[in-house]
Amino acid sequence: MTEGGPIHTDALVMFFSINKNTLVLRWWSKNTVAIVTGANKGIGFSLVSRFAELGLNVILTARDSARGLKAVDALMAQGLHVHFFRLDVSDPSSIQSFVSWFKERFGALDILVNNAAVSFNDQNENSVEHADTVINTNFYGPKLLTEALLPLFRISPSGGRILNISSRLGLLNKLENPKIKEILEDQERLSEKQIENMITLFLEDARQGTWKSRGWPKIWTDYAVSKLALNAYSKLLAKRYESCGLSVNCFCPGFTRTSMTGGKGTHTADDAAEVGARLALLPPQELPTGKFYIARSTLVCF
Repeated sequence: MTEGGPIHTDALVMFFSINKNTLVLRWWSKNTVAIVTGANKGIGFSLVSRFAELGLNVILTARDSARGLKAVDALMAQGLHVHFFRLDVSDPSSIQSFVSWFKERFGALDILVNNAAVSFNDQNENSVEHADTVINTNFYGPKLLTEALLPLFRISPSGGRILNISSRLGLLNKLENPKIKEILEDQERLSEKQIENMITLFLEDARQGTWKSRGWPKIWTDYAVSKLALNAYSKLLAKRYESCGLSVNCFCPGFTRTSMTGGKGTHTADDAAEVGARLALLPPQELPTGKFYIARSTLVCF
């Protein structure tokens, strides 16, 4: 979720637009397995729906079983078959249970979409009261889940794909702390430890009430920092597994009408999911890694 302001881009930030009717090479089949987290509503639900429409074998996850099963029923009413398993990405034991179930049931996966995320601020608010929960859900959750699933990615000519749903609120140009910015910009030396140290520093600032004067992003600060960390971690993964046939990219869906934005936005969750699905399903010869994509609603033809 994001809105407003100019976007300063570098080689790793790309605008992405799509025509829904554009024909692309269909490399996938009914045996292609995709996992989408936080998918009982919003963009996650729409992504599951789109993947299922395209014939993939999709696992819908949600932290609330009742809501997750209700989402599955809604898809079944549309003639779409998907699988469900309860997953709370902020809970390591829940991740462990999910991965054990998935390994026994499916054995391997091709696509992981880390969509699950939370924010406790209304559009014009900026509190860090729930910073720990936001960081655990939006950064540590996807990180732990990804690491647990990495050994299960299928080795194939099509390549494994990780798409992290992010936000341009987490781009480096939102960070006004020069020391931290310098660390995150140094892609050759950047490490997981440095990213986690940044998170620790932010949480300490949040607890002490000094976060407003420390150069952290000014809009939805805890959410922005969680996405800043996720973006940095995605770059690390992309570099680490580039020669292993695993693609890792981030996707900012833009200002989308979801519960997180209070129903406000420039386009629908279905619109955002159409672009996200296209990114996740790029033909192998066009598949990049280490990129940050921003959906430009003014250019996207839905």
